[in-house]
Amino acid sequence: MLRQVTPGRYDAYEALLRALATPATGQVWMLLWHGQAGSPDAQYGNMEVDGHGYAPCVTSAQELSASGWNRSYEVVDGLDVARTLYPDHYGLWLNPHAPGGGVGIPWLDLRRIATGLDRQPAGPLRLSEPAIEVPQFYALLAQNAHRTPAVRTLRRAWVQPALGAPYLAIGLDVYDTSPPAVDAVRSMMLQSVTAVPDGLPVSTVALADEDDPVAMWMRSAARPFYDREAHAPAPASGYGYPPAQGRY
Repeated sequence: MLRQVTPGRYDAYEALLRALATPATGQVWMLLWHGQAGSPDAQYGNMEVDGHGYAPCVTSAQELSASGWNRSYEVVDGLDVARTLYPDHYGLWLNPHAPGGGVGIPWLDLRRIATGLDRQPAGPLRLSEPAIEVPQFYALLAQNAHRTPAVRTLRRAWVQPALGAPYLAIGLDVYDTSPPAVDAVRSMMLQSVTAVPDGLPVSTVALADEDDPVAMWMRSAARPFYDREAHAPAPASGYGYPPAQGRY
């Protein structure tokens, strides 16, 4: 699989991610810079590529021997490694000793492994403002959002994954993440998607998710198409005094 991963071969790369995510086949030999396997002071190695951090590993006992690594190592499932590394924005580098330098898996793809490959779009993603016109859906969604107190703002993006069909993503910015609020927001979306034309895939993303690439793009590049606070009535002047003329 590693030999098949070349620039532009997103299908081969996705197959590699799936193999890593499978406990029976996804074991890797993590190279330990400090400590022994299972000890509290065990520390993975660290390498930097293009300003991003990666933990190096090898993919078999044979590759371990070929690498010349003479310190400790531990054999772990790729799924467990992904769960350990991605929260610290570290990727995984497979067989850095191999001809060509091996294959690096960025932390965003480790996040996909950790949370479920089918739950996150395959990168690299192309993100833009939606060009498709669905005014009835946006109007109904904004109307239902106004009736759902947990919702602060709504944003949107057109997402084109490296593999799979493009889709419309709705970014949800909420005041409250309690179970009743989550249920209310889910109900809001279910009521609103009745206005989506047949054949248009729609997904949601939590804007509070700091590690989601679609949420990152929305926060930085997409203006809200619904903003509860922008629609709120202006407060009346208090205590009988006239409003201040541009003064604090």
